[in-house]
Amino acid sequence: MNGKVYIPPIKIQGIKTKLVPLIKQSVVLEPDSVWIEPFMGSGVVGFNIEPHRAIFADTNPHIIEFYNQIKCGKITSCEVRAFLEHEGKLLEKGDDEYYYTVRMRFNNEHNPLDFLFLNRSCFNGMIRFNKNYDFNVPYGHKPQRFAKAYVSKIVNQVAHVEKLLHMHSWDFVCQSFEDTIAMAGKNDFIYCDPPYLGRHVDYYDSWDEKSELALHKALIESKTKFMLSTWDHNDYRENEYIKSVWHDCKKITHQHFYHVGAKETNRNPVIEALLTNYTITEQQNKLLSENAQISLFDIVDSM
Repeated sequence: MNGKVYIPPIKIQGIKTKLVPLIKQSVVLEPDSVWIEPFMGSGVVGFNIEPHRAIFADTNPHIIEFYNQIKCGKITSCEVRAFLEHEGKLLEKGDDEYYYTVRMRFNNEHNPLDFLFLNRSCFNGMIRFNKNYDFNVPYGHKPQRFAKAYVSKIVNQVAHVEKLLHMHSWDFVCQSFEDTIAMAGKNDFIYCDPPYLGRHVDYYDSWDEKSELALHKALIESKTKFMLSTWDHNDYRENEYIKSVWHDCKKITHQHFYHVGAKETNRNPVIEALLTNYTITEQQNKLLSENAQISLFDIVDSM
């Protein structure tokens, strides 16, 4: 682990970039631990933890395919540069018409590079699919999006992933969280960042109370150390599921500002929660208090 937070090439709503330092200070990894993420999403947490062995899983096949193609060398940073420079010029000429052409092409052919293009030119960098699993995020209305500096930024992000994959033994699999958690051994570590029930649940598959209960059951029965990201409260309401479902966990909270939302008035601070089934050590607690200015406490079961 190092002090710099690296941003991955795939953006996603709710990305945990600002929470990476806090998570780093809170995880418990043994030398032989396998880092397991049943909800990979952007991959920002695991990519910055840099475990030697890891399983990154997601039900979104396009994210998994993108990273598997980098792993096997089908997608390279050089290829990404050439692709985005070419497609960027066409976007500049065709604007929204060309964006929707690429979106239709991706929904028919599922090219991982088209997925990257759409992810970086769509509205607010969102990932969203309809009931037919077609990407349906509208255009971000930035025809000059892929300027030279922006393309170089994405290329450097891909190059960093290439470097990590040469250094570590990482697998990317498309499967359910149940199957992924079942792969964990007693010395492994599971990090979960599921859709936030009560906030954003339209990422790829649906997420409801039944899913939340099933996730809790799978994690508890795994007997493996785990950490789960969720939201605790904002100025208007609390996450009722923390007390009703996750009452047997420890909780770390931290204020986080969300940028997802069409209107600026909808982009409000949210208190994030990290839930664990293990106790943070005294040394870790000191680091958390000094560096992250957060509080550590047990959840009181009021049910």
